[in-house]
Formats: sequence, structure tokens, C-alpha cells
Amino acid sequence: MTPRPIARLIGAGWFATGAIVLLALPYWTSGLAKLADLPAALGEARHFGLEPAGVVVALTILVQVGGSLLLILRRWGWLGAGALGVFTALATWIGHPFWQIADPVARFHDRNSFLEHIGLIGGLMLAAILSERRS
Repeated sequence: MTPRPIARLIGAGWFATGAIVLLALPYWTSGLAKLADLPAALGEARHFGLEPAGVVVALTILVQVGGSLLLILRRWGWLGAGALGVFTALATWIGHPFWQIADPVARFHDRNSFLEHIGLIGGLMLAAILSERRS
């Protein structure tokens, strides 16, 4: 049985909103940073061989900011979570190929980043589930 103060906290609307804002934090802040510094965003896309870089950056910003807003505003949360989850899977595969790194220390760190991003996908899956249950 959940203690009453914990149950009240978990049931509070502000707590759920805070959790969603925190889950989406890496995405909406990254999207806004890309908007604020488009040359750096284009450079990042080109660094990973993603062309045409302008299209990639525009789609990335749309998914990061748009998906975050859908989650935070609780409108089509499943879509926002799904878009961010697919984006994260692709970005993680491209950006953290730890299996290709020879240096064991660098491989260890990249593997950890890879797994942290997989954990974010799990959180987004839960957000999609919960967004449907609250509808």
C-alpha cells in the first residue's frame, strides 16, 4: 500500500506536469539551442554525415520542440512521445556507435550514453501509455 503523502504527490497534476517537463527537457532545450545557433546545428548534422543538413536540422527542431510541446500540453501525447522516441533511437544509433570504438575507455563512456538514451526511450514509452490513460 502506498503511503498517503506519496499517493497524494503522485496524484497531483503539478507533479505529473513536472515529470513530463523534465522528461522532455533534453529535447526542447536542444531544439531551442539549435534555433538560437543554426550554424552550429548545421555543423553538427554535417559532422554526422546527415545531408541535406538544412532539412535534417529543420526536422530535428520540429520533432524536438513539437514533440515536447505535445507531451507538455497533453495534446496527442502519444504522438509527441512516439516522435521523440523514434528520433532518440535514430540519433542514438548514429551518435553513439560504441561497438565501433577501439579504445576501451571511450567505448565504455559511449556505451553508457547509448544506454542512457535507451532509458529515455523507455520513459517516453511510459509517457505515451500514461497520456492515453489520462484521456
